Amino acid sequence: MEEIKLRDIKVSGVQRNTLSRQILEQIIDMLMDGELRAGDKLPSELDLMNDFGVSRPVLREALSSLETLEIVTRKPRGGTIVNEKIGSAPFRAMLALAINDVEAIIEARMALELGMVTLAAEKIKESELEELKKVNDKIRQSVSNDYGQYDIQFHRIIGKSAENSVIQGMMDALLMVHEKTDSLIPYREKEKTINFHENIYQALLKRDPISAYKHMYEHLSDVRTKILSRNDIKK
Repeated sequence: MEEIKLRDIKVSGVQRNTLSRQILEQIIDMLMDGELRAGDKLPSELDLMNDFGVSRPVLREALSSLETLEIVTRKPRGGTIVNEKIGSAPFRAMLALAINDVEAIIEARMALELGMVTLAAEKIKESELEELKKVNDKIRQSVSNDYGQYDIQFHRIIGKSAENSVIQGMMDALLMVHEKTDSLIPYREKEKTINFHENIYQALLKRDPISAYKHMYEHLSDVRTKILSRNDIKK
């Protein structure tokens, strides 16, 4: 692992009154522009302080924010490394700002899962198909309508099967707010949920992305209709 040389990083000077936020934004810009890549090691704190023209506390605040967002990992005596895999934290931050916009969150989940399930139809493993079947059986065997944890598990397995770290990070973040949207469902229809899941499972079993898309849309559209039918949801 080679440390990125300062001459290879094109950064503009940061005015002191912008503090850590602009440092964070410029480092993210470097990633977007390809000047920094996964696995790269950032220059030393001293070099970064001199380059940005800021104090150590300001720089460390920016690096701490990047670590919280799972963009970098700071290792004792090992420096600051750009993470190889995108976690869910950046997407959690976006969701935190939109947490009360229930309609936007539901539609974001629909957009993501509809694309995701078509990839799953191509990539899902036999072991993952078996997991889906077992989870749906647990919903079927539940004695009440309190089967939300199994519903989350069903969708999480499909997300994992797509084998895409970006999608996984986004899906994990969206499922973290599942409890909020789940609590807004005015009534449950267990047999209907089981049938939706069974249709999705059968489509994945047949490796049919078009059918998988269709049945996932029917499932999520039903959930959206139920939630947005509530009078207390702002549209």
